[in-house]
Amino acid sequence: MTTALQRAIESGQQAMTAEVMPPRGGDPTHTLTMADQLKGRVHAVNVTDGSRAVMRMSSLAVCRLLLDRGLEPVLQLACRDRNRLALQADLLGAHALGIHNLLCLTGDPVRAGDQADARPVNEFESVKLLRQVTAFNQGKDPVKAVLPDGATQLFAGCAADPQSRSWSGLKRRLHRKHEAGARFVQTQMVMDPAALERFQVELAGPLNLPVLAGVFLLKSAKNARFINRVVPGACIPEDLILRLESADNPAMEGVAIAAEQVKRYLGIVQGVHLMAIKAEERIPLVLDQAGAGQLAA
Repeated sequence: MTTALQRAIESGQQAMTAEVMPPRGGDPTHTLTMADQLKGRVHAVNVTDGSRAVMRMSSLAVCRLLLDRGLEPVLQLACRDRNRLALQADLLGAHALGIHNLLCLTGDPVRAGDQADARPVNEFESVKLLRQVTAFNQGKDPVKAVLPDGATQLFAGCAADPQSRSWSGLKRRLHRKHEAGARFVQTQMVMDPAALERFQVELAGPLNLPVLAGVFLLKSAKNARFINRVVPGACIPEDLILRLESADNPAMEGVAIAAEQVKRYLGIVQGVHLMAIKAEERIPLVLDQAGAGQLAA
């Protein structure tokens, strides 16, 4: 079986994904309502997994709920909170539940979150997790040589930061992730088109690794400065912050900035990934302003 996201990526189409955040409590209604607005607009809906080391509902549970509503999910799977047995169980469980798209992540450090005394696991990191996905897709059991029910069909991607301060480190990690079995790259938020173009031309392109560029919806100048202060690696330029600060309607100016980025980035890489924390309802506005209509059925 191939997913809509996999078909779009492997056929060279412009691939579109967007992100929703699981609820902090046990009621998924708001998250599902936000996801419903993305139906027909993106190839898949990415569900975060303990982003910024903050407690949220299970990504696996939300992905299954999205499937029940006719939405194709991307399961984020972070290694921070699980040992290899738990990660293996979640991979096999995702396959059984019909969840085939994955984003394999190491996970933000616990110290970044609101329960700094929690104990991280980190037995695997993203490269080892990708290797495990590849092994399962080859029908390999980590102990008994062969999976008794046959190979899984999981379509796994990895994350990367084109604006990383260490180009050599970025190159080395991307090569390792590609060798481990990554089928696409979803980037962190990108605010510098030149950095994205260099990443595509020098790193991802030679590996034939499709890239979905991260577009982050800014809500205000205050929001942008907060992100620069607390999000590791974030670097929102001052000219964009001043543009938000001088706008009559900062929220709509943020939509305009994101739409401009979508159009520009689709001229550099194959796809985009939209992030709009606590403002997911504006993602369709971004797509409309970017000229991205309904996906073909």
